[in-house]
Amino acid sequence: MTTGNRPLSPHMKIYKFPMNGLMSGAHRVTGVLLSAGTLFFAYWLIAAAYGPESYATAQAFFGSWFGQIVMLGYTFCMYYHLVNGVRHLRWDMVTGLEKQDLIASGRVGIAVTAILTVATWIIGYSV
Repeated sequence: MTTGNRPLSPHMKIYKFPMNGLMSGAHRVTGVLLSAGTLFFAYWLIAAAYGPESYATAQAFFGSWFGQIVMLGYTFCMYYHLVNGVRHLRWDMVTGLEKQDLIASGRVGIAVTAILTVATWIIGYSV
């Protein structure tokens, strides 16, 4: 039997993941990133406990452009994981399990995540 030039199945360039599958994977990834991001929060608290010099170093890191990107990512992950968790709780009540409901709730979840992230940062910078 010759295999010829047949594509591998499912080939990543051809296969389109469903929205629900992508959001499920993103939920797991954000959970891992939240765990890793908590180490940054612990570093900040420990630096505050060690004294003004350590706290100033931590504040310099979190005030830098890289620290701001890390905190923005952490904020997005926190809200995404929260909103998608509420979506899962809705499924536990056996509602919204039809395909069109899954797609709609996924889109709403992404929109709410973006709105909450932007609102948090606007409020944070205005204080």
